[in-house]
Amino acid sequence: MDKVKIGIVGCGGIANNKHLPAIQKNGNYEIIAFCDIIKDRAEEAKSKYGTEDARVYTDYTELLKESELVAVYVLTPNKSHASISIAAMKAGKHVMCEKPMAKTYEDAKLMLETSKETGKLLTIGYQNRYRADSTYMKKSCENGDLGEIYYARAHAVRRRAVPTWGVFLNEEEQGGGPLIDIGTHALDLTLWMMNNYEPESVTGSVYRKLADQKEQGNAFGEWDPAEFTVEDSAFGFIKMKNGATIHLESAWALNTLEVDEAKTTLCGTKAGADMKDGLRINRVQYNKQSVEKPDLNSGGVAFFTGQGEKDSDIEQRTFYNAITKGEELVVKPEQALVVTRILEAIYESGRTGKTVYFD
Repeated sequence: MDKVKIGIVGCGGIANNKHLPAIQKNGNYEIIAFCDIIKDRAEEAKSKYGTEDARVYTDYTELLKESELVAVYVLTPNKSHASISIAAMKAGKHVMCEKPMAKTYEDAKLMLETSKETGKLLTIGYQNRYRADSTYMKKSCENGDLGEIYYARAHAVRRRAVPTWGVFLNEEEQGGGPLIDIGTHALDLTLWMMNNYEPESVTGSVYRKLADQKEQGNAFGEWDPAEFTVEDSAFGFIKMKNGATIHLESAWALNTLEVDEAKTTLCGTKAGADMKDGLRINRVQYNKQSVEKPDLNSGGVAFFTGQGEKDSDIEQRTFYNAITKGEELVVKPEQALVVTRILEAIYESGRTGKTVYFD
């Protein structure tokens, strides 16, 4: 089968550190077009990852006129996810959009509607679903090993790791800080494991408490407090329609030693599971408390077991198979839409001090 011809919109950090290396490693794609508002960035990406005759653009609408393009990767700040993805699908292209789905719930709804109207694939870059611990935990949940999962915690907490590059600190471009940046991964994992996408209400607390401090101790170097226009931590209490509850914690900067990112803890009627120290499944067995720690690296020889394959590699293969073979997407836009809806509700609750109720 011929290689799938794709275009890249946004040639910054997430493109170069995640998608482009994985696309190149996959070997079944040809990147024939690159777009970035900074032309030099697009040129550099082309030189490393593009075909010899790949075109470079600074306007994505011009890139979308490329008739050969089968799919477009939207790797831009959150504010433009919806507009570019919608335009791409209307131009007849499948779309891989980076997380979160969109800056707002309304924008995300328009993306989903466009996918349905055009018949084009739309998936969102929640690559943590493809990790070995995630896939094992998901199979355990699907098998009913945990029973009814009625309480969960979604973890996205850093002690001091505020991203100081790009537009991460810009509320207008991103829509928020750690909640929409890393909290989105933890919430996506949790909802996916529970297979529960029906929230009833959300109560949130959103803080900007450490952003103005001079002694920052930040892993990525000092930030400029004047440019720090988003929260430094946010927390949400989510009640689902079936009575289950989820506690979401997210922070770029928090005075805590309990640091976890893109992880979930699940509590069910038969057993519990968490990702705190590798994957752990806890239960009562033979009237004794027990903990199971699956060996996710077993198999013997690396080139037989597939060790070394990253979650982003599997993400690219999954998208390719969906395009060329009609296989099912792992990350469905209907699911990502609910994640965005809940995140938006946490921000709203934090602003108003009131619980947000859903229809």
